[in-house]
Amino acid sequence: MKVPVALVTVIVAVLAQTVLVRYAVGGAFSFDLVLVGVVYVALRWDARAGVVGGTIGGLLQDLLSGGVVGVGGLAKTLVGGAAGGLGAQFVVTRPDARALIVAGASLVHRLLMVGMVALINEQWPALPWADMLMEAGVNAACAWVLFQGTDALPAALERRRMRRQSRWGRRRW
Repeated sequence: MKVPVALVTVIVAVLAQTVLVRYAVGGAFSFDLVLVGVVYVALRWDARAGVVGGTIGGLLQDLLSGGVVGVGGLAKTLVGGAAGGLGAQFVVTRPDARALIVAGASLVHRLLMVGMVALINEQWPALPWADMLMEAGVNAACAWVLFQGTDALPAALERRRMRRQSRWGRRRW
């Protein structure tokens, strides 16, 4: 596991979430880029990376949101560990399959959050299924773009390097 790379990935996801959250407040859709980052780390490396990323990302998001500190951290830790275990068990490599795992992780994460807040407040709220499904769809779309981009990036860099070498390697008489 590459801990520094995993931490940088989760911190970038937290920063992107804080920058883009103003478009979701009072808007028609919501998203959780920190969860996408946690599942990305879990699927890219292993369940341990998902647990570390979920803990750090969830606690940072809890501290920045002003809610109950630890609830998001615990939920993201559980989801990150489960996603890493699922990815290792089934060897998921295609971006669309990984995006489906992110969609499922989004639904599980939201249910865990609602359940833990209900236990703390001792009152079970109504589940906003439409909002949960829309968030899962937006998270899956963001994850698909992320996985597709990171899978295509090494090949694009190699093609660029080969073009540059071939251009400078040719002699013009």
